[in-house]
Amino acid sequence: MMLKRFVTGIAAAAALFAALPASAQQTYKVGSTPTGTPFTFLDTKTNTIQGIMVDLITAIGKEAGFQVQVEPMQFSTLIAGLNANKIDIIAAAMYITPARQEAVDFSAPVYTYGEGLFVAKSDTKDYTKLEDLKGEVVGAQVGTAYVEPLKKSGLFADVKIYDTIPDIMRDVNAGRIKAGFADLPIVAYNLQLGNFPDVRLAKGYKSQIVGSVGIGVRKTDGELLKKINTALAKLQGDGTVKKILAKWGQE
Repeated sequence: MMLKRFVTGIAAAAALFAALPASAQQTYKVGSTPTGTPFTFLDTKTNTIQGIMVDLITAIGKEAGFQVQVEPMQFSTLIAGLNANKIDIIAAAMYITPARQEAVDFSAPVYTYGEGLFVAKSDTKDYTKLEDLKGEVVGAQVGTAYVEPLKKSGLFADVKIYDTIPDIMRDVNAGRIKAGFADLPIVAYNLQLGNFPDVRLAKGYKSQIVGSVGIGVRKTDGELLKKINTALAKLQGDGTVKKILAKWGQE
């Protein structure tokens, strides 16, 4: 009889937990960047971070039973912020790279792409490879996977480092640097919005540094990573991820 009551008590507790309101669910702080359109960006109308990775981590949280609180952070501070416990999850346009995997654990890949090359619209040269810019001054965003390969190539007079992609675009626009390198979907989306009308994408250029974006967690948060991957697999399988990408113009 005691065992029966014990089992019944467990079942009742489980049912009660399942019925808890959303406010009682665990909330994780999610680090996202304000300048990575369409993956993450600051929506000035609502003063909130929006984009692909925000929609995705929100959907994952709903599926896995946790809430998210999005915290705006510069891209270069995301990993340090995660390991300092300022945030619990990284949801941004961050490549899964061996160097980063030494510091954090990543989910299964979400989306794969490479870098885009952009120049001033007045520059009509047909750029197809890095060598076409030999001896020039170019720009890249701090903390991205493009910085070291560009520097190590030895092709450029200088590789200037910028805090954000719009900062690079402004200097290309102003003629302070010859070209910029950044995430192709982000560059294309910014140009599509008409934010930099005097900058163009070099459409003949072939990406040299291709990677996959993933969601990052601390190496000590194996259970959280398992929840994220389980939810992500379901959302990929039922078409939710595809719908989120399509919503932001990424097929």
